[in-house]
Amino acid sequence: MADKKKPAVKKQPIAPGGKKYAQKKALVTKPIYTLEEAVELLTKVGVTSFDGTAEAHIRIGADMAQADQLVRGTVTLPHGTGKKVRIAAFVTEDFTDVAKKAGALHVGAADLIKKVEGGMLDFDIAVAMPQLMKDLGKLAKVLGPKGLMPSPKSGTVSDKPAKIIEELSKGRIEFKMDKQGILHTIFGKLSFGKEKLTANLKTLLQAVQDAKPATITGTYILSLSINPTMGPGIRVQM
Repeated sequence: MADKKKPAVKKQPIAPGGKKYAQKKALVTKPIYTLEEAVELLTKVGVTSFDGTAEAHIRIGADMAQADQLVRGTVTLPHGTGKKVRIAAFVTEDFTDVAKKAGALHVGAADLIKKVEGGMLDFDIAVAMPQLMKDLGKLAKVLGPKGLMPSPKSGTVSDKPAKIIEELSKGRIEFKMDKQGILHTIFGKLSFGKEKLTANLKTLLQAVQDAKPATITGTYILSLSINPTMGPGIRVQM
């Protein structure tokens, strides 16, 4: 006589992010918070064992079919990002020493270009002087896809490289709207605490407001949510 098959045991679904994530998400009890309330809650909902990064996601009321409604810009956060930035500086020989003193990790011209061509990509951002941009063209296929190509629009091409390097080291970041009309950026570490994160977020929002294209006539910032690395999102009242 054939053995009867045991009925399959229905597995309970696992909450996205796991038990710890679910516990932290349970702390988000309201659909929307004031900016100060949201930042204070943000410092309590980190899931990771390491110091999480504070992220901001800003939805812009832009017509994505219109190229002149693209929102992008740079801003120096008053308390930095909490992340050590590795900078490669493509500068002429007479600016080599000042670029190193300003904090660049890799400095050079033709020699540095050759290193990058050989596969050296040990940096987070690249800065260049205008007169070297023609030579950097050969690196476009390497740096472009990784978002590392210096550009006047991102503020990484300048005849005063030391100033740019110092600003980047202190916490200058670039923000740029994606194809869905959302700005995704960071504004510090959870260990900064409420006051510093609030100051950084307000500075970021002001920079986004200042970058508003004149062609956007309706509601500009549609929504804002913040979250820690791998943590639950918190919607902020605008």
